[in-house]
Amino acid sequence: MSLPTILQLPEIRKFFTLHRKLESLHHSDEQIIIKGDFLPSHCPVTVCSRLCSEDGDVWEAFAHYNTNADGTINLSRDHSVGGSYMGCEPMGLFWGLQPAPGAREGLRLRKINVTTPYKVHLSLLEGHVSSSVAQATELAAVTTERWYTAPGVRRTDIRHNGVVGTLFLPPGPGPFPALLDLWGIGGGLVEYRSALLASRGYATLSLAYSRHKDLPGPQKRINVGGSYFKSAFHLIQDHHQVCANRVGIISLSFGVFLALRLAIQAVVKPSCLICINGPVGGSIDISNSEGMDFDGDKTHWLYEDQNHVSFRNVSLPTNFFPGTILKMENLACPIMYIVGEDDLSTSSTENANLLEETLRAAGKSKLLTRLSYPGAGHLIEPPYSPSSRASLWSIKPKKLITLWGGHPAPHAAAQEDAWKKILDFMESNLRQ
Repeated sequence: MSLPTILQLPEIRKFFTLHRKLESLHHSDEQIIIKGDFLPSHCPVTVCSRLCSEDGDVWEAFAHYNTNADGTINLSRDHSVGGSYMGCEPMGLFWGLQPAPGAREGLRLRKINVTTPYKVHLSLLEGHVSSSVAQATELAAVTTERWYTAPGVRRTDIRHNGVVGTLFLPPGPGPFPALLDLWGIGGGLVEYRSALLASRGYATLSLAYSRHKDLPGPQKRINVGGSYFKSAFHLIQDHHQVCANRVGIISLSFGVFLALRLAIQAVVKPSCLICINGPVGGSIDISNSEGMDFDGDKTHWLYEDQNHVSFRNVSLPTNFFPGTILKMENLACPIMYIVGEDDLSTSSTENANLLEETLRAAGKSKLLTRLSYPGAGHLIEPPYSPSSRASLWSIKPKKLITLWGGHPAPHAAAQEDAWKKILDFMESNLRQ
């Protein structure tokens, strides 16, 4: 991993100077350092960030600081005394981004086109103000780019033998260790984690398995079976630039169930599994030849604040569909299981407990690395991603907001720590 990029806001009215590390880009999972010089001592200032998403929505964050006796601020050293976050948070202007006042309800920030960066406008305002105060005096400003693909990473659309996905290959000839990347039943084709992993040297196949125009319909069901995931795993394993005996699976939410099922049934033999906030059993009848229906049984849906829905109880082990709890004692590869203790979408702690107890009883405790994060929610993503405690789930037949959980600062800390440990786990199990 390269050293942090140093950003200092440009000189305007002799308050700030700009010194930027000479590199073409930095990645969205890397920390940058924001500093300012030549300010009056003990002066109140506000530092703001502003981003326009690919959907046209504005996201912003702001924080109040007081300059030091030498007229400087350094976000890696100094403490915010108010605003979107408190305390010493070097990347708070990024993970603290939230929809601007008046924005549409239920927004969640997710990168769609990973070949272009997010452009984040950083500015310094006079005094302690809200970032939305239009009349505030802007003393200095700079725009920084947050990339998901390193130079030389190759992106290829996959439509092969029914498999729908996107393959990311690192620069160079390989052969590379590799990962199959599985997300949850929200569906579609999510690429940004795969792009980042390819930037770290791992060939990665982001796989769609529901709610995608190139998959069999209807979209509210999973209409692909075990052979589909087997084909996807073999597709990347058999690639001429991949180390065939160094292929793992990374998964989130319902993707965890699919990854475990694939590995435990010995259909494929992954080198390792990384499982984030997912179930070890099924809440729906996975043997139904007509597909798995997400919304058919609402028995365990829980409506909470503002009529938002939590799916947490759906995945309680006591509520699993009969016969769907996986035979985890048959697991044969190392597994990292990550728990957000404030997960409101999956009963992650209870599922992790069941996994841990089963492996212990089978004499396989050494296979499990368990990480647990107080205050973190369901969507533990790459670091510095803004957290969404709730977001839009569906608009038909009626608008539905689902709860993910997580409180901003502990969730951000969990994402940063988990990402480092994921990369270390992959290094140990896919490279060595």
